[in-house]
Amino acid sequence: MAKSAPVTEKRPGFFSQIRSLFRFTRDVYGWLPWAQIAILIAGVLIGLIIGFLISGASVLGLILWGFTGLMFGVLGAMFLMTRLSTTAMYAKIDGMPGASGHVLSTSLGRNWSASDTPVGINPKTQEAVYRVVGRGGIVIVGEGARGRLTRLINEERQKAQRVAHGVPVTVLYVGHGDDDVAIADLSKTIKKLPKAIDKATMAAVIRRIESVSQSLSSLPIPKGIDPTRVRSQRPR
Repeated sequence: MAKSAPVTEKRPGFFSQIRSLFRFTRDVYGWLPWAQIAILIAGVLIGLIIGFLISGASVLGLILWGFTGLMFGVLGAMFLMTRLSTTAMYAKIDGMPGASGHVLSTSLGRNWSASDTPVGINPKTQEAVYRVVGRGGIVIVGEGARGRLTRLINEERQKAQRVAHGVPVTVLYVGHGDDDVAIADLSKTIKKLPKAIDKATMAAVIRRIESVSQSLSSLPIPKGIDPTRVRSQRPR
């Protein structure tokens, strides 16, 4: 009996994604629907005012300009939802294990190489260390209490300095302390680092660090932590 072809997973459509994004953002910002309605009404009113000034009392002109204003209102409402959804995402994952890895792997762009997989982790307390390599050098990101991260941070820094001599190493701690970086500012802080190496050096550093990491692959480090699927959060 021939095997049946695997069923291709159907991706959500455009409107389904918009609806999910709206619900996600509304859970954090309950006033979002009212703000979007106000933007739509303002767009139509502005369009009617422009139409009246340009075409006078022409019904066709008012309809066309009113519709144009409505389209601009839709764009404004979508822009507001998109901007708020980013803030809502940071608000929801703030303090959750794996949040730093999620941000690093999705928000840095082409000039940086990162993964949502921690390079060091304390299984008991879920403190984790992440590594980023880019034009600004090597960045080590600690997620959790500083006191319990000291050993992991020092080990990763020594490894980076050993395989990439002369490349600047920056250490950042994610949190809400005086010298910490908020999760919402993590990618912006890394992107602001001055360029210190060229693309060829960056590629060489990535290869060297990966070769060292492969030799330590037997360590009990998880392949990734999804902050949206963590059931419980340990206090820190």
